[in-house]
Amino acid sequence: MKTVCWCVTVLLSSVALCVDFEDGGRLARGAQATFVRSHTWRNALGSKGSPLPLTGHGKVKRSEGSAGDSCGSLQGYESRLKDNTHTYAFNDLSGSVSLAWVGDGTGVLLVLTTFQVPFFMIRFGQSKLYRSEDYGKSFQDVTDLINNTFIQTEFGIAIGPENSGKVILTGDVSEGKGARIFRSLDFGKSFIPSDLPFQPIMQIAYNPENSSILTSISITYDLWLSTDFGHSWKKIHDTVCLVKWGSADTLFFTSNPNGSCSDKGMLELRKTSDFGQSFKTIGSRIYSFGLGGRFIFASVMSATGSTRMIHVSVNKGEVWNMAQLPTVGHEQFYSILAANDDMVFMHVDEPGDSGMGTIYVSDDRGIVFSKSLERHLYTSTGGDTDFTNVTSLRGVYMTSVLAQDGSVQTVVTFDQGGKWRPLQKPWNGECDSTTGDPDRCSLHIHASYSTSMMLNVPMLPLTEPNAVGLVLAHGSVGNAVSVLSPDVFVSDDGGYTWSRALKGPHHYSILDSGGLLVAVEHTPAQPIYQIKFSTDEGQCWHVFNFTDEPIYFTGLASEPGARSMNVSLWGYRESMLSQYWVSVTIDFKQLFSRDCGEEDYVQWLAHSDDTSDPADGCLLGYKEKLLRLRKDSVCWNGRDYIITKQPTPCPCTLDDFQCDFGFYRAENSSECVEQPDLKGHTLEFCLHGRKEQLQTSGYRKIPGDRCEGGTMPERRVIDLSKKCVSNLLRPELLSEAHSGSSAPVIAVVIIVLLIGAVAGVLLIKKYVCGGRFLVHRYSEMQRHVEANGIEGVDDLDVTEAGKTHYNDDSDEDLLA
Repeated sequence: MKTVCWCVTVLLSSVALCVDFEDGGRLARGAQATFVRSHTWRNALGSKGSPLPLTGHGKVKRSEGSAGDSCGSLQGYESRLKDNTHTYAFNDLSGSVSLAWVGDGTGVLLVLTTFQVPFFMIRFGQSKLYRSEDYGKSFQDVTDLINNTFIQTEFGIAIGPENSGKVILTGDVSEGKGARIFRSLDFGKSFIPSDLPFQPIMQIAYNPENSSILTSISITYDLWLSTDFGHSWKKIHDTVCLVKWGSADTLFFTSNPNGSCSDKGMLELRKTSDFGQSFKTIGSRIYSFGLGGRFIFASVMSATGSTRMIHVSVNKGEVWNMAQLPTVGHEQFYSILAANDDMVFMHVDEPGDSGMGTIYVSDDRGIVFSKSLERHLYTSTGGDTDFTNVTSLRGVYMTSVLAQDGSVQTVVTFDQGGKWRPLQKPWNGECDSTTGDPDRCSLHIHASYSTSMMLNVPMLPLTEPNAVGLVLAHGSVGNAVSVLSPDVFVSDDGGYTWSRALKGPHHYSILDSGGLLVAVEHTPAQPIYQIKFSTDEGQCWHVFNFTDEPIYFTGLASEPGARSMNVSLWGYRESMLSQYWVSVTIDFKQLFSRDCGEEDYVQWLAHSDDTSDPADGCLLGYKEKLLRLRKDSVCWNGRDYIITKQPTPCPCTLDDFQCDFGFYRAENSSECVEQPDLKGHTLEFCLHGRKEQLQTSGYRKIPGDRCEGGTMPERRVIDLSKKCVSNLLRPELLSEAHSGSSAPVIAVVIIVLLIGAVAGVLLIKKYVCGGRFLVHRYSEMQRHVEANGIEGVDDLDVTEAGKTHYNDDSDEDLLA
């Protein structure tokens, strides 16, 4: 089994600005979990940021209403769990705790406690480092390994990729010149101190393909590189504003020859593939850039400096094409919500301070985009959106939109952005006070946008790729998102059907590949002593009193990947004179008396509610049968559990195609029809420096769709044998070298080229790449969102780093 290095983050407060290429993901691998105590000590903040053309209405829950069968299946669990509950008290002076898992399945957990106070412009602080080799059941104080150095918590614990066992801690400034780092090659058993010749402004970044190669940016914006795991460093470039590792040892970064990173829109995009021996400029007038899947995106300022346009490359910036997306002005932004090797979800902000925009989905080249969802909510100042990739079932995404009546509503797509619709009302849920018609309410999920609105939501939606179909989320049932205290809802089929699992807000975690769910009630002002757990995907919950001395709870911590059976509850206790951190780790493995066998699994057809229909379950061109654990089986999946999938290709239908350039789907129809204002117009666009003409019957295949045979609408792209190129990226490409000694001939050629270039740019901007006319040339998947957002809606439409997920939450941009 391929092992992966993990470092999990549960950030308790974060602010993200919205500028080009915000990554919509949150809490991806490489992040670090941090718990803090507030000024009142008891105000424990919630964790933030820890990833369908089908009927769905007739879907029957796999074991709907059978909770009573499993509630009595566990007997005498209290004594077994009590014998496997381990408490550790951190008796030091600290206000925050940072956690990081080192390796996959190693059981190694590093804990950094920090206490610091400012005093007359000087910062005094103390750090303590602890290490566990048994998933947090016991800890050893290893502060002496870092020479009792104060560690800068803003840089966290940097864990190397691919189970390398490498760890980097960044210490405080050394003699005012640089910083000191502590490097470990053996999963934190020992550390080697090294002085940096610079003071970093960002966490040291590992090359994802070689963990011995590191890079960082200094506070003076110099780019530094190490090829020997931080033993020695070399400055390789001046004035670097943003840096990202690509594939095959390629380092991409933005720089400004004028020496200022604040002058966005005048940056150069450069790359090096030989660790700083040589550099190549691959773009100019760059506002921001981002990486997603096999794509590189650049937001490029126009010559006038008033608008920006997206360019995309699939060969590391050697060739760029203009993405068929609207241009944006100074007050707008692009944001990559999700990306893979097949396609990209891009949010394009609306003009003005509307707080919403349009989601577009790309073709497999990342160039031609189709409208997917309008009125998509995205905070204009905080960089928060409810966009959620449901990683437990392919093709599923959820997010929030602003309905015409001003209410916030949750919608879901099961076919990778093809069609969106409201979530169904939970089978055991009741409509709240926002409901006008009790028969027409739906479920609304709380995610990052809701937390930015200060709703009482301690955790974001949770899914895991190896917990098939499972989704845990806070939500409310009504006509709109409610400001009342939310409940916890569970879906076991990827979001088609839901049930209310827990009353009120909770912290929750998925263990044993979905075989075990755990939850702790969110009561910041009250100490807790109980944990809840479920062995049947949230139908029946059991309660365990894990301590006789309640703790003020701050967060759950379990090894990323959802394969572990250990979970730690973190919090603090109060004594007469002090407060101290406490970790309570529960090993649930002894809860189960046996490993799961073949008889414990049943076959399940994803995206299906009628297995007798030969077309049912066909999504993105194929059916997918999987083996899933029976709800009433109380057994252990185990760390080596692997999901068994049986894909079967389906014949192509119109549902396997998106509406092409210049076409849209009418309401309640699968047919793509030509936009009336484009009838009779020739559709042309620029691709790879050649002008192309599109001849289409209105359809193009959804990226990643695997259907075979069946309906195959005709689509042809004709080379018009005319050169075209954007003058926004590398304008020197517009000029060509000419031989000859005749100055008049050269002058004439230059004039002709300039006139041709200007005319070409104007033509492209008018008909393809910008302006109001452009908006009507996109493939619209659906149109005419109904004001009430109820069932039958054909749609909604309209981009880091988030932040993949995707996670890189900054105004600088994009996907990590």
